[in-house]
This record gives sequence, C-alpha cells and structure tokens, in this order.
Amino acid sequence: MLERALGYPYPLTHQSFVYRAAMPDAVQLITAADVFPDVSARTPVLAVGSNQSPQQLARKFRGAEWGDIPTSRVHLRDFDTVYSAHVTGYGSIAATLHASPGTRVALYVNWLTDDQLAAMHETELPNENYSFGRLENVDLEVEAGPALSAVNLYMGRRGAYAPEGAIIPLAEVPASGRRFAARTQAQMLSAVQQRIAPEMDVEPFILSAIHGPETRQRYIEALSRTALAFASERFFAPPR
Repeated sequence: MLERALGYPYPLTHQSFVYRAAMPDAVQLITAADVFPDVSARTPVLAVGSNQSPQQLARKFRGAEWGDIPTSRVHLRDFDTVYSAHVTGYGSIAATLHASPGTRVALYVNWLTDDQLAAMHETELPNENYSFGRLENVDLEVEAGPALSAVNLYMGRRGAYAPEGAIIPLAEVPASGRRFAARTQAQMLSAVQQRIAPEMDVEPFILSAIHGPETRQRYIEALSRTALAFASERFFAPPR
C-alpha cells in the first residue's frame, strides 16, 4: 500500500509508447514518429498524473479485451502538472494541470476508443475530484502521432494545492522554465502530513487516508483551504 502511495505518478517511459493489454510485456516503445498507429477514430486525452504511466494503465485496463492504447509524448507550453488539493483512495496526493506562463512540461496523450474512454471516466469522475473538459488553442508539440491544437483532459475540480500561495509541480514530471519549486511524491506526502496531521508519522498518515474514507475527506478539506482554482479562457467544461 505504501509503495503505491509513494510511487505516484509511477514510472514514465520518456517517449511515446503503445500500452498493449494483450501482450505479456504490455508496452511497445515508439522509436520513430512514422510508426505510430492510426488513431483517427480515437479521442485524445491529456494525461497529467498517473495516466502517463504504463503501470497505471495496466491497473485500469486489465485483460486482453481492452486492446491497445497508443500514447503520444507531448510538450505543453504555459502550463505545468502540479499537486491537486486532494488525496487519492490509495494514499497519494494527486495531480492536476495549472497555468504556468513560460513553463514547457513533458506530458502524454492517451488515444482512447469509446469503450476505453468510458472505462477511464469510471476511474476519474465518480468521486467528483475531476471534471472532463477540453483545452483549446494550446501550444502542444507532439513527438509521435497527429498534431494537436486542442486536447481533452481530466481537470482537478478542487484546484491546485498551494499552502504558501504558490503551486507545487511534480518533480517526477520533467519540465523546463518552471516558476515554482517542485517536490517528489514522498516529499509532498511528508509536507502535507506535517502541516495537517503533525501528531502522526508519515506512514500512519498515509494508511489512515487509505483505510478511512471520512479521515481522507478531512484531509481533502484541509488541503482545499489553500487551493488555487484553475482559470484559463482555453479550457471548456461541459455543463453539469
């Protein structure tokens, strides 16, 4: 349990890949842009947290019936992936996107079939931590796959955790031109524990979030008190 909590957002390939649910090794790295699969019938979804990792895709899409998920490595300008003001059911501090002028962050786009998108919704939307929307007119450089000027994504509804009035990027996700100091998941969990539950050590704090939904909700409410809402004229969310 602790390994999963501390491992978020999980190992990244640092290049485009195809997650292959039907294959024993599960991952085919894309070594040349011209061998990327045809994704014309799929929906592009920007991954800013654990959905960047084949390890997390393997958790969400078990079984050969899910087929392949082509995934493009991309570079997004003027945004960064930062810690959200919520704690996951497996004990991690989750990620969300936030405006960051001048930053160029390396992320991924999962190209999903309709069935895969519906399944992904089931993992992201039920707890109301995220909403599904669309970023338009963005500067998005795609390493492999079709060019994109707009992309769908799950946006954190609770905002970015900002205990000192500043967002905190994920150190595990590479970026250039960052305006704020990044932290690893382990550093973030320790800092959050010291801030909102100083009477505990970090491991019992993580386990209390995993095993106690009401306790986890109290932690989320404490994080949300310092949250900065996402604001961009480029983001469009469907009406609730």
